[in-house]
Amino acid sequence: MNKALLIIDIQNDYFEKGKNPLVNSNEASLKAKEILTHFRKNKLPVFHIQHINTKKDATFFVCDTKGVNIHENVAPLSSEIVIKKNFPNSFLKTKLQEELEKKDIKELVICGMMSHMCIDSTTRAAFDLAYKCTVLNDACTTKDLEFLGEKIPAKTVHNSYMAALKSVFSQVISVKEYIKEE
Repeated sequence: MNKALLIIDIQNDYFEKGKNPLVNSNEASLKAKEILTHFRKNKLPVFHIQHINTKKDATFFVCDTKGVNIHENVAPLSSEIVIKKNFPNSFLKTKLQEELEKKDIKELVICGMMSHMCIDSTTRAAFDLAYKCTVLNDACTTKDLEFLGEKIPAKTVHNSYMAALKSVFSQVISVKEYIKEE
């Protein structure tokens, strides 16, 4: 089965001193780097997803800023495809599906940022498009959220989304488990 790695939104604004820092972004990016190295070593396709915020009042991922750039820990090679997107779902109004079809990809290994937003919506969309999905939980992260005046810690948000994805939409495992299965 042909597989590809999707690295979603590991961009500078999600790191310390960025415009929208996440919890443990560096740690998650280093895990993403591990799987990226594995895919490169095995000459498997890699797709980098880069969010460009087009809203007039955007506060992060603004075009032509340092924050919108893909982080150096997972910087794309010139041979790797970068898909630019404007929505949480990496398939919506992009060429991702077309590029995957060109390579006859049937299985996606997914990591990146944010667990509760772009990882969730992309994984669910991929499932709906009949891709077999694996989400690498330790190569993803998110941030604290608030609901009804209550702070929800990033770890709880992340774990809740991983549990929901694992229930139907995806296998959810660590980078180490994935590499061991290979």
